[in-house]
Amino acid sequence: MFEFFYSHFEMPGFFRLFSFVSFRALLAALFSMGITFFLGDYFIGQLRKLNFKETIRSDGPSSHQSKAGTPTMGGLLILFSLTVSCLLFGNLTNHYFNILLLCTVALGGIGFMDDYSKSVLKKKGGMNAKAKMILTLFVSFIFLFLYLWFTPQNISGVGIEYSKTGLFFPFIKGQVVDLTVYLAFPFWLLVVVGSIHAVNLTDGLDGLAIGTVSIVAVTMAIMAYLTGSPRIANYLNIPAVTSGHEIAVFLAALTGAGVGFLWFNAAPAQVFMGDTGSLALGGVLGMTAIILKKEILLVVMGGVFVMEALSVILQVASFKIRKKRIFKMSPLHHHFELLGWPETKVVVRFWLIGLILSLISLSTLRVQ
Repeated sequence: MFEFFYSHFEMPGFFRLFSFVSFRALLAALFSMGITFFLGDYFIGQLRKLNFKETIRSDGPSSHQSKAGTPTMGGLLILFSLTVSCLLFGNLTNHYFNILLLCTVALGGIGFMDDYSKSVLKKKGGMNAKAKMILTLFVSFIFLFLYLWFTPQNISGVGIEYSKTGLFFPFIKGQVVDLTVYLAFPFWLLVVVGSIHAVNLTDGLDGLAIGTVSIVAVTMAIMAYLTGSPRIANYLNIPAVTSGHEIAVFLAALTGAGVGFLWFNAAPAQVFMGDTGSLALGGVLGMTAIILKKEILLVVMGGVFVMEALSVILQVASFKIRKKRIFKMSPLHHHFELLGWPETKVVVRFWLIGLILSLISLSTLRVQ
């Protein structure tokens, strides 16, 4: 909104600061955080009145049974704060910004349907797994179609030349290979859907998912700002994405909403984000990685989510093939709980791992 006024009207003095992405990103983060803090208690109370309460799986750690009845669907608060902040401080003429916002809200809607099925309709396991997968694939298709539509085939004149279907690897200068649309499309689908479900699997301990997502979001916001600045991108030998710096405002708003939500989600949690939050947040990470050409690097900075997802895959495969389990329980955070680690220790240590991986990811921007 402020970007619109700046572009169409002569703005006096202080208001000219809104032309700077860095300033609007800072305001977006503070504003979304403020909304979440201000509305948090009221919102949780309304969730409790509507009987939107968490159901705990019977085969999970016994210590989690005390969490039954905690309000869920807190992802609605995250999405509300994010959307309001984006509408105020984002550049709504930026195609990437609009695509991200649209698809994030759509994924949140799918998560809401799943949470509603579990907490209100009392359907065991929530929405039908096949229907859930089809809907997430559908939103991913929409995102990829719009991304391909608005992105030119070849990008040149701003440093490294590359194709929109090109693939980059950390520590290697320039495009490694052009996947072409036929290979890029299924690969991108894997990135988005994999990210969605990896974050969803990570959301099992108080503060774990939202804290880790916030760390990765800050890292990607820095990358978005640098990638969207042609001179800086050229200096760092990374692909320059025209108008990509605007994504930093979106990610800053997401981080602010995430930190605000963590205030209420930290142990012992007053509210859970539910699939409403985890599907949307996972989608943001995957979609942003594609726009910024950081698909492979997402595996590094999102290493915590990768470990969680792999632990489930390995556990299921091992049990089917060997009739033995590798971990005491999957996802991985439950394994450490059953080893005797307190929940808060597991969460903080996973945050530290996420922070270290994010710092390593940022180091790749110059070392190539």
